[in-house]
Amino acid sequence: MTTRLLTLTSALALMAGAAQADSFNRIASFRVADNLPDAEETSAEIIAATADGMTLVYTDSPGGSLGFIDITDPAAPAAAGAMILDGEPTSVAILGATAFVGVNTSESYTDPSGNLIAVDVASQEILATCDLGGQPDSVAIAPDGSFVAVAIENERDEDLGDGRVGQAPGGFLSITRIADGTPDCAGTMAVDLTGLADIAPEDPEPEFVSINGENEIVVTMQENNHIVVVSAAGEVLNHFSAGEVTLDGVDTEEEGALVFDRTITVPREPDSVTWIDDTHFAMANEGDMDGGSRGWTIFSQDGDVIYDAGTSFEHAIVEIGHYPEERSGNKGVEPESATFGTFGGTPFLFIGAERASVVGVYDVTDPAAPVLTQLLPSGIGPEGYAVIPERNLLVSANETDDAGPRAHVMLFEYQDADPVYPMLTSAGMDELTGWGAISGQVMAEDGTMYAVSDSFYGMQPTIFHIDVSAHPARIVDAIRVTREGQPAQLLDMEGIALDGEGGFWIASEGNSANLVPHAIYHVAGDGAIEDAIPLPNELLAVEVRFGFEGITRVGDMLYLAVQREWRDDPENMARVLGYNLETEEWSQIHYPLTDPETGWVGLSEIVAHGDSVYFIERDNQLDTRAVTKQITRVDLAALDAMVPLGETPAVLEPEVVVDLLPYLTSTGGYVLDKVEGLAIAEDGTMWVSTDNDGVDDHSGETMLFAIAPM
Repeated sequence: MTTRLLTLTSALALMAGAAQADSFNRIASFRVADNLPDAEETSAEIIAATADGMTLVYTDSPGGSLGFIDITDPAAPAAAGAMILDGEPTSVAILGATAFVGVNTSESYTDPSGNLIAVDVASQEILATCDLGGQPDSVAIAPDGSFVAVAIENERDEDLGDGRVGQAPGGFLSITRIADGTPDCAGTMAVDLTGLADIAPEDPEPEFVSINGENEIVVTMQENNHIVVVSAAGEVLNHFSAGEVTLDGVDTEEEGALVFDRTITVPREPDSVTWIDDTHFAMANEGDMDGGSRGWTIFSQDGDVIYDAGTSFEHAIVEIGHYPEERSGNKGVEPESATFGTFGGTPFLFIGAERASVVGVYDVTDPAAPVLTQLLPSGIGPEGYAVIPERNLLVSANETDDAGPRAHVMLFEYQDADPVYPMLTSAGMDELTGWGAISGQVMAEDGTMYAVSDSFYGMQPTIFHIDVSAHPARIVDAIRVTREGQPAQLLDMEGIALDGEGGFWIASEGNSANLVPHAIYHVAGDGAIEDAIPLPNELLAVEVRFGFEGITRVGDMLYLAVQREWRDDPENMARVLGYNLETEEWSQIHYPLTDPETGWVGLSEIVAHGDSVYFIERDNQLDTRAVTKQITRVDLAALDAMVPLGETPAVLEPEVVVDLLPYLTSTGGYVLDKVEGLAIAEDGTMWVSTDNDGVDDHSGETMLFAIAPM
């Protein structure tokens, strides 16, 4: 079988079979480390664009630098260098081609200091430096370019006094006049915000600022759960509590299951704020000390709540598989950023969820009734956003950078096209159904698909029934796997096959160190485990934790792919095991893995279809480091050469059928590590999915796409 590569956009449009609608789709990603290749850690936090929309400027706190990206061609962002600063950059805003940057130079929490610097973007030279008299956080420029406002946070020491406010010295609001495009340092004023909040009136700790068309400044005081509106002259026009909200249907336990059955009442504790017109502003309720409503709110500047998202934002994120279970006991998806822009005549609000790595796109034509139009995937830990409506561009800056995925800046375009993401959702089910960590999968005779979640949800092992004819594909049932009526524990489901009688064969990877056995389970259609087939002693003697990664059935034979070599295997040789359901005999053959350039290469799936057996072979690398992500095949007859355990296995000769790297980059994101699911329809269409690791140190992005046969 040969295949033809369709872009995901065109493939999904064909599957949708519906009229296109304006939507945002990601078109490119920029790896921040490309600007500082020698730095161990880099980040993109707050980001802004020059007036011509051709250059992005972002703050990089761990790199101590200001980074620049050339987006003359937004589909191919290019490194434009970074300038090392004397301090830690906290925020950036741009007027024309001049960047105004807050720089933290504090020696300690009790002796805070910082500067506002003006940088010429073209030359990357500092034009002016103003002493702010404290530690800056957010920076905003008045729409008419007359002044710049800076939230002087003077943040608290979280290791002192249980991390509570107040802690001296208190923060304030700084306003600096702009003359001839640069800050007039002599025209800087400090606006006293003490005595306003009830929680710690002596320690305002302002967090974020935004300025409307009437030059009025809204300031959030996150730890104080308070909001202040200030005039350009520094007069406090109004101030009020951000209030609290009662949330129904919240997961508050980090127990390896997605259970949304709790009710909590919490203060909003807003972080980012943005005006959506001259009288209303929206704020992301991230929370800090005591709260975080997992949503966002629109206020009037008079202090009236015009709209509150409640749990609707988080629940929408749950449905697309981005809910961060490991943050359930804290603040859930943690909405952190709020950004406003008008595209195609529609006013949009963009709410970034830091822990879910998602941005929600809301039509706020009616501030009292916003409409969620899309959820877009970002890199890990989205911190800041920029809008360039003149070029139909939305930009996401993502701060998390570690040994896995590097920090990235992502670009989205407002297009006359259907949305590509999400590719899988549980929306439309009778009950709110969370999912993630999709691993093995199999096609049913009716053209639907079954997929399993892996050990990340160890307290809630689940087989998902998926309608792949829809776009996005839709989970229509969640079959909980049980043992004697209780959730089956000690499972790491990595493969699934049909038993031909309405049930399933499940391959569990196992990990002896955690007492999870390598095993094959026979599961009824309702999820009840009916039987277990353990490994024989010959295999138990040589097993390692890199165990079963897929299972397929051909008549009375079960075939299983072992991810990597076990203790008595030659280097880069993985086993394919056979189990005869009639004779209960095991057999084996070797699969020669591609030599890894970095890390390791292993098998992630096995599927028998027609006269062939197909495998997913992948390395454990991400982004530009990924080399091997491919589908291979052998003739089914080649498995006749399998030998009993104890005999020297023959070696298969796989051929590469599909290079998956073009598919994994076709939506503008970086290459995801775990390509783990493969199912093949009767007509030869291949369905491929990625495992999102339960959104733990992962962006949460799940790809599920079809590769059409010729």
